[in-house]
Amino acid sequence: MSAWSTREARADDLPGLSRLLAETCDPATVPPPPQLAESIAKGLVRVAESDGEVVGCVAAERPSPEHVRLSAAAVRDGLRRQGIALRLLDELSLRISERVGPAPLVSAVIEIADIPLSGLLLKSGFIGTRVMRTSRHADGVCLHYQHKRRVEYIDPDTRYLVPLHAQTQLIESLASQDQAVTALVSLHGEPALEITRFERDDPTTLQSGEAAAGIAFSGAILAAITFLLGFAFTSTRFPDDVRLLLIGATFSTVLSLIVYASASGELARIHSNTFGRIMKYGNVLSEFGGVLPFLISLPVTYAHASGDPRTTMVLAALLSVSIAWYERSEFSIAHRFRKSIVESVLMAFTAASPLIGAAVVATHTTSWPWTAALACALTARIWLYLYRRGPEAGTAGRRQWQVRE
Repeated sequence: MSAWSTREARADDLPGLSRLLAETCDPATVPPPPQLAESIAKGLVRVAESDGEVVGCVAAERPSPEHVRLSAAAVRDGLRRQGIALRLLDELSLRISERVGPAPLVSAVIEIADIPLSGLLLKSGFIGTRVMRTSRHADGVCLHYQHKRRVEYIDPDTRYLVPLHAQTQLIESLASQDQAVTALVSLHGEPALEITRFERDDPTTLQSGEAAAGIAFSGAILAAITFLLGFAFTSTRFPDDVRLLLIGATFSTVLSLIVYASASGELARIHSNTFGRIMKYGNVLSEFGGVLPFLISLPVTYAHASGDPRTTMVLAALLSVSIAWYERSEFSIAHRFRKSIVESVLMAFTAASPLIGAAVVATHTTSWPWTAALACALTARIWLYLYRRGPEAGTAGRRQWQVRE
């Protein structure tokens, strides 16, 4: 097995790309060199190379700002069935989500007879949504595939198989908008498509429930922070800097409530589609501006209430472990994005903050440096997730549908 690696295509790869596509693809489907050059310039081409030679590629074009279409996929003979095309397609999907913008539609139109490419797309999270009569052959049809961005559920009792040659039945099956092709299988030694019915939910109802849950959660956190802040002002020994931290948490939580209320109002504006972006602001402000400062302040509050350094340190250690576990779990906001070195350092400091704060209080050390560092870390994370982390990562190559139990 030859060693190979993948990377983004460069302008000097154009001759090798053209040769590879000419040798492995139908000439009628090969993108012209100017189109390939434009795709390379936009970062929409990934290549695999072995011994300095291009041996595989996946290319896309961008016909509109919100739409990216797969235009070519090829692997040299002798290197197929090694996962090259699947890896290239997954990497390209991730690159598109990072560069093109929020939630672009990624699609492909493939001849039904092109079994290898159809199988590749279905393995990489695409589904076939409709039949297109755009085939270059008189008796052929094409399938429109699109990459699933959201997790949707399927009814396990409604899946059925349609032989690839039964085009009339396939057209009839995909006429319904809630059915799609989800797999390519072998039936009596011949290729067949698995047709699956997706459950349809009312987006307005789901979004309304999400906004209501956000408001209820932030309201509960605000009540807890307010109680803790009241205790802080009644205690003459409570550090002023921690009081300021709790005041900041109160302000951030109130802002998240305003944002959630704005999201609820956005549901009435059916001509707009900014609900998800607004909810992102509310979720980030609520977690990093409200919940985490509140939890991290608990050991400090307990230390002043109990005066027991040993119990305070045990509580702080448990909180640090719990926060560290949460940060690495699939429930946290941080889990939804790819992690950089800076972000990992900020996460580690956030998790260790209860233990550091408790140690500062137990040893009667000045707590201003710790509070300032914590405030800066949480502010940096808010800025990072709101302005430096647009789309969520980690979804490329995964099937974005699940079987409803």
